[in-house]
Amino acid sequence: MIRFENVSVTYDGAAEPTARGVDFTIPEGELVLLAGPSGAAKSTLLGTVSGLVPHFTGGTLRGRVTVDGRDTRTHKPRELADVVGTVGQDPLSHFVTDTVEEELAYGMESLGLAPAVMRRRVEETLDLLGLADLRDRPIATLSGGQQQRVAIGSVLTPHPRVLVLDEPTSALDPAAAEEVLAVLLRLVHDLGTTVLLAEHRLERVLQYADQVALLPAPGAAPVLGAPADLMAVSPVYPPVVDLGRLAGWSPLPLTVRDARRRAGALRERLRDRTPPAGREAPEVPAPLPRPPAVHRWRRRRADPAAATPAAVAEVRSLAVRRGRVQALRHVGLTVAPGETVALMGRNGAGKSTLLGTLVGLVEPSAGTVRVGGAVPHRTAPRELVRRVGLVPQEPRDLLYADTVAAECAAADRDADAEPGTCRALVSELLPGIADDVHPRDLSEGQRLTLALAVVLTARPPLLLLDEPTRGLDYAAKARLVVVLRELASAGHAIVLATHDVELAAELAHRVVLLAEGEGIADGPTPEVVVSSPSYAPQVTKILAPQPWLTVAQVREALR
Repeated sequence: MIRFENVSVTYDGAAEPTARGVDFTIPEGELVLLAGPSGAAKSTLLGTVSGLVPHFTGGTLRGRVTVDGRDTRTHKPRELADVVGTVGQDPLSHFVTDTVEEELAYGMESLGLAPAVMRRRVEETLDLLGLADLRDRPIATLSGGQQQRVAIGSVLTPHPRVLVLDEPTSALDPAAAEEVLAVLLRLVHDLGTTVLLAEHRLERVLQYADQVALLPAPGAAPVLGAPADLMAVSPVYPPVVDLGRLAGWSPLPLTVRDARRRAGALRERLRDRTPPAGREAPEVPAPLPRPPAVHRWRRRRADPAAATPAAVAEVRSLAVRRGRVQALRHVGLTVAPGETVALMGRNGAGKSTLLGTLVGLVEPSAGTVRVGGAVPHRTAPRELVRRVGLVPQEPRDLLYADTVAAECAAADRDADAEPGTCRALVSELLPGIADDVHPRDLSEGQRLTLALAVVLTARPPLLLLDEPTRGLDYAAKARLVVVLRELASAGHAIVLATHDVELAAELAHRVVLLAEGEGIADGPTPEVVVSSPSYAPQVTKILAPQPWLTVAQVREALR
């Protein structure tokens, strides 16, 4: 169905090809997972299948890519639209209408399908993706995860023979991600649809892949093979594979169920050992200490103007109403210096709205919000930025310069930081980003890293992150965890809204669960996630009833 014949892609101005040596065939009716570290050209390869590369992106494509016999060099994206459905990393750039139902129908209207067919397919897709209650909602009022489901649904309604998806579950909560993947499996198994998808959260997708196309490094030729075989040599792998490598299991397990069947001996070795009690946040707030002098970006003192109060942030009886939607109700939250809190819950539960109130972007309908003693929505931005910083779901909202170097220089000036502070942080989080690269030419994960560095340059006492690991591979996520832990140990409070249960297990002192705009759980991470089937990490599921959270805990216990 999809044939790559010695394909390479070189973008204008680039000294070396972004992708090279791509030569393999994807049969009809298979789900193929494109895996590899950030910047390994996964999005570029997906773009060659839809025709976006090179017709939209520019550059030179050598070799040939054919989809159902059509050469993408001679067929532009609109000439492939009846065969290939594409969902990119950014759902907002995908939408052309205002409401959910209109968006689901738009692609079929463009193809001239009969109204009766369109109506039936819209209803089927609304049910498949759990969007029926949102059919009349303006797309702009949806959460990021809800928008992701609408974007996927809009390419499903025309019934393409090939689906190309870039990070399709990155903005979805665990339950919604399982629903979307179940839909993709039905399309593959029942209709013979060919699915090619790139995904960093391999723990969600790996078990469903017929084959894996592994890009081991930027510029390296991909290797196509069985998932278990490639996970044995892959530089990126989910916790279940990491645990299997640690335990010496062969072949490596790809699912929690398979790992549980093999874990008896490992559980016995761990029986008399206990995991750490958990990363405890400081109970008594103390002034922010000077960060450790490890790197230049860490040597700045926390802003003395933002004196540490009894709590960095306090939310009491908070309610937020947006039009007809009650986004938050009766929410309470206190965050102490040095504490890391993970906000979790279904898409649309109110996580991003809560972050918005803390940074002054959303005005409460009732209740109180205080950050560093200030009321965020009544505080001037220049003053508020010294108290709280937000890395949003869409990192491009923070990026406006023409190069990475210019973006970092501007961040240093805005934060009154030592020159090079922002650049050093970018290099630590995701090495290999050149100074002269335009932010729009970075991958989604790389743009997120740059936006995080811009915010961290000011070292605000309260750092807010909305889906911070979206688009990050495991190595980049591990580096992010190290940076955030050091910030927390230096007294900075961190609140992150995330669907990444593995990140919460690694990083958070506390987990706060939201549902329908209300807080339904608030407690130490082990207590909350171990008891939750949806939010338990893979290691917890494999080694239950023993309360282990991460592979790192197990590795340390076995030493």
